[in-house]
This record gives sequence, C-alpha cells and structure tokens, in this order.
Amino acid sequence: MSTMTITIERTPRTLNFDGKQIEVEELSVELPFARKPCSLEEVGGYGNYKVLVTETREMTADEFDSFGRTLLRSRDWLAGKGGGTGDGFLCVEIKAPGRPYLYINPEGEDYARYVARLG
Repeated sequence: MSTMTITIERTPRTLNFDGKQIEVEELSVELPFARKPCSLEEVGGYGNYKVLVTETREMTADEFDSFGRTLLRSRDWLAGKGGGTGDGFLCVEIKAPGRPYLYINPEGEDYARYVARLG
C-alpha cells in the first residue's frame, strides 16, 4: 500500500469578527460542509466555503474514531467556537494519525454543527 501526501497552503490572516481581531490560517482550498451530520458517513455537504482555522486539536486514532461516530454529542471544547464570515467558516481543525483532517464549525454551539473533511 502506498501513501500519498497532499500539501495544502495555509495563509495567516487577521480577521475582525464580532468586534475582535482574531488570528486564523486560511486554507488554499475551499471545502463542502455538511450540516448536523450524525457521523462521518454523512459528511460531504454542498457548496464550497473558505476554511479559516482558529485552532488545531490533535487526537489519537481511537479518539478520532469515537468523535467521528458521534458528531452531534456535546463537547465542552467546542462550546462558543466557530462562526461564519460571509463566504467562510471559522473552524477547529481535527487531526489524528492515519485519519482524514476534519474542519468543525460549531457556530457557537458545543457540537459539530458544520463539518468538512479533507482526505
């Protein structure tokens, strides 16, 4: 089995959001987001949106798999994060060894309200 590496450029940006300046990294690709998916099988979505990464959360493969099966479950670490900026989403990036990258926009909630995947 061969491994493929994909490099996505990330551009640091400062945004004015809700009256505050925040630091993000904008991905060079736009991704489709699914709204309120129950699990990773439902992630695909429609349209393409800019992904503005506000933070990265690293998980083990087991933690990622558990998260991916229960995307609508309440999680303290998502509460109050995310939001939309017109054509893009403020996202928490999730990564784990051997798993796709996930981009989560909870829209201020404590669950994975909007989800995109890369890989």
